[in-house]
Amino acid sequence: MTSTPSPAPAVGGLRSGLWLPLFDELADPLVVTSLAAEAEEAGWHGVFVWDHLRWGEPVEEVADPWITLAAIAMATERVRIGPMVTALPRRRPVKVVKETVTLDQLSGGRLTLGVGLGSDRFGSELSTTGEELDDRVRARMLDESLDVLAAAWSGEAVHHRGEHYTLDGVRLLPRPVQRPGIPVWGAALPGKQGPLRRAARLDGFFPVAFAGLDEFAELVAAVMRLRAAEGKDPAGYDVAVSLPPGTDPAPYAGVGATWWMVEFPWGAVSVDTVRGVLREGPAPS
Repeated sequence: MTSTPSPAPAVGGLRSGLWLPLFDELADPLVVTSLAAEAEEAGWHGVFVWDHLRWGEPVEEVADPWITLAAIAMATERVRIGPMVTALPRRRPVKVVKETVTLDQLSGGRLTLGVGLGSDRFGSELSTTGEELDDRVRARMLDESLDVLAAAWSGEAVHHRGEHYTLDGVRLLPRPVQRPGIPVWGAALPGKQGPLRRAARLDGFFPVAFAGLDEFAELVAAVMRLRAAEGKDPAGYDVAVSLPPGTDPAPYAGVGATWWMVEFPWGAVSVDTVRGVLREGPAPS
């Protein structure tokens, strides 16, 4: 997949985004929309949200990411937005086609779609809702969903008969604003080769649960080797790094990060915490 670049300007080659868990105080879409508008005014380049149904204690309230993102799209003009990341195996791909295209149109082509396998570890959101628990099966579901999305975004009739999904000559119009499709970033954990290979095929890479700069650098190098082996141009490929507030993102930019995501503590995230960070502004040039 290839996609149009973000319309937001980069600062010193590194774009800066807020990565918000929609939990408790941030489960109010009006609150998050207001924060997104403030972030844009302060010069941030992106506002991204977690995509979950539920989470472990002490979290009680969890908002829907897609409706929240629609509200953000209407309240902003420049920041890039998206779910980071959505577990495609627990979603119907045809519904995701309609959601992503509608949100891309609503935002004027500012959507980035983060994707991953999902996990039952933190909120038991797979086991308590009857979703697939086998990682290998969910991996096949994810890859098949990505095929459906790419085909549908083309505007052509989709003929797909796979292990999990069937589309029999369906055209799902309109097309996204971004051509040939919406940018897709793949999440991956250290030591997981399948997700690394998937991320290398996509438009961006979102490493999670890495242990510091050295391991992050190893993950980026591994993905770039995989892209090179497939003859893919490294230009335009995004690599995001999530770091707690107060962490200097410059060393990570030095080993390949193109996006810095501020990672907030999910167990104690508050409006005041987010507002304090966003008012400090994005990474300096």
